[in-house]
Amino acid sequence: MKNIFKISLMCGALVLMSACTDLDENLLGEVTDQFDGVEPDFGSFDGGGPGPSDAIASAYNQLRNAGSANHGGYFSIQTVSSDEAAITQKGGDWFDGGIWLDMHRHTYTSTNGPVTGTWTQQYDAIGACNTALADGGLDANQVAQVRSLRAFFYYRLLDLYGRVKLVTETNNNPPQATRTEVFNFVESELLASLGIGSVSIGMDLSLSPLTTEQNPYRINQFAALGLLSKLYLNAEVYTGTARWSEASMAASYVIDNGGYILCDTGCSVPNPARRPAVASDPETLEGYAAVFAPNNQNNPEMVWSIAYDNASGTNMNFAQMTLHYSSQFTWNIANQPWNGYSALEEFYNSYEDGDARKTANFIVGPQFDYEGTAILDYAAPADEIELNYSTDINELEPNASRKGGARMGKFSFRQGQQDNMDNDYPIIRLGDMYLVRAEADARAAGNWSMALSDVNTIRSRAGVGALTSLTADDFLAERGREMFMEVSRRQDLIRFGKFNDAWWEKPASDPTRNVFPIPQEQIDASGGTLTQNSGY
Repeated sequence: MKNIFKISLMCGALVLMSACTDLDENLLGEVTDQFDGVEPDFGSFDGGGPGPSDAIASAYNQLRNAGSANHGGYFSIQTVSSDEAAITQKGGDWFDGGIWLDMHRHTYTSTNGPVTGTWTQQYDAIGACNTALADGGLDANQVAQVRSLRAFFYYRLLDLYGRVKLVTETNNNPPQATRTEVFNFVESELLASLGIGSVSIGMDLSLSPLTTEQNPYRINQFAALGLLSKLYLNAEVYTGTARWSEASMAASYVIDNGGYILCDTGCSVPNPARRPAVASDPETLEGYAAVFAPNNQNNPEMVWSIAYDNASGTNMNFAQMTLHYSSQFTWNIANQPWNGYSALEEFYNSYEDGDARKTANFIVGPQFDYEGTAILDYAAPADEIELNYSTDINELEPNASRKGGARMGKFSFRQGQQDNMDNDYPIIRLGDMYLVRAEADARAAGNWSMALSDVNTIRSRAGVGALTSLTADDFLAERGREMFMEVSRRQDLIRFGKFNDAWWEKPASDPTRNVFPIPQEQIDASGGTLTQNSGY
């Protein structure tokens, strides 16, 4: 039979008299893609749902509302300010007053919209936690979970802005805290939830109100320790005092006692993106690729994750954020993607061929539809009409290639993809814990060979050879390859003294850029109780 798919490539201004935004395409005309074959059959799919429904669900739901995996907030400013990815200006598309060019070049100011929005998202989440605690009726375990969850949002603010207000009650307005005070608060809340005064070898968690139950959508003892390990890993940046031994001990406890398993050979899920007519599409996703799949809700590597679901747990939009408009045909996506984010070529090239993470993390080369037919970009010149993602990008602005740059595919897509995705998003996972321990041990000993064992465990899962020696730069590159799209790259670059380096289309930046500015509208509304970070 003959199937006809049409994409409207107009802004819609002629009908609605409204202007295109960064999420709309500026192409004129209508694409009609015609092919012979059968109607796609996507079968049944279980994305796992929105997570538990209980007395503290409203607080946990804020994880999806706080910019964790959608455009414009926490994920965006962490990622676009790093050397992982950029949002290029494609003519009239994605200029947005230069906010994403500024993010890439580290010329962001206190009036930058995403910087302001991210601040608001985190405080809205903190407000929901404070409300849950103030309303009462929670048992000791639930109180500990909400306090730990609130600590997580303060960990984000600590990392991004440094000097913030520690709001712990509804309707209160405390003074602005120092970065060290915020660090101490996050640490003390997590330690209290664990029932201990400090992290140590052989620590006794029997007094913790948190449980050891492996529910990835709720904070247990291992999730709290995993967050502490990441806090301690960055302690020197946040406070000036290194806490390497505590970072290692916390991560080791999760690795040795949590019962979590590194998803490797034999750890697989059916591939919901498979096109039967495309021989290269595997029937299953295994190992690293399975950790981030749309049906990853039971993955044994997840310690703590955010439950996403296309209908009842929304706000994960990676497919829309990164794919070219015409890639709608590859996954039969409900609505046309936005063609925004692309990986930087140097970052893509940091992976060696044969690395399973390179295959899983990026979408490159010629693109084909459900029936294996080349996808066309009708707005391209005649000799470039087939959609082919190049690994290079011609320029950041003003006329970046619409097909330039590898696309972000780590959180993979599925046939019948919706605007909102189903993949659960990790906050703490076992693979990260190996790398936290590796780095902490190496830094504590002043010897990067101390990281080899854990690094090679991660490399073995990726299908690449074991290293026999290691430098700080080697480790940073390895961590980058493993943790792509998991909002750790900016942190890692700062910790390794690389965030202010020059990279593609970005000059060297001042160290004051290692924290974002306090949003000007918050300063204006504070009545003098908020002051600006140095350098802004």
